[in-house]
Amino acid sequence: MQNNKIVNIPNILAFIRLLLAPIMFVLLVNQDATIFEQIHPSWLNYAAAFIFVLASATDFFDGYIARTFNQITTMGKILDPLADKMLTLAGFLGLMMMGEASPWAIFLILTRELFITGLRVSAVAEGIDIAASWMGKVKTVIQMIAIGFLLMGWYGGEALLWIAVALTLYSGYEYVRDFFKNVKM
Repeated sequence: MQNNKIVNIPNILAFIRLLLAPIMFVLLVNQDATIFEQIHPSWLNYAAAFIFVLASATDFFDGYIARTFNQITTMGKILDPLADKMLTLAGFLGLMMMGEASPWAIFLILTRELFITGLRVSAVAEGIDIAASWMGKVKTVIQMIAIGFLLMGWYGGEALLWIAVALTLYSGYEYVRDFFKNVKM
């Protein structure tokens, strides 16, 4: 059952994630800006990592609260994946611009995200609801873990990035498969 109330806790949490993504991005790509000249770059990375973890936690809680307390809304179905994409892309693009993530990996992830977003819009136009799959949720979690490892400079970050790429492409395949199963040709 869907709740039509637009302003609820899950939507507020997704909106907070939307606001935190550009703040994290600014911290990652503007480390040589005059405003940050008195701060060591590692502290900016730590601040970006903290913001990322905080924003990632809102992703878990908005979904949990929406399902548990029947606060699923049409707005939330749009806002939640948008906030997820903004957060992960801010992290991946920032890391790539810093030279900490493979441009090829980021290109593949970005291309898949744009393609699947377009596919989901087409599905809505056809009256088809392509809900987030289990693999899509796993993909998002692994992407977030990879970003966290890369932000902190921890061992295994690059391997996690490529695992995230593989899961991203596979979950994209699942969306395409489900779309063509449901579309009337």
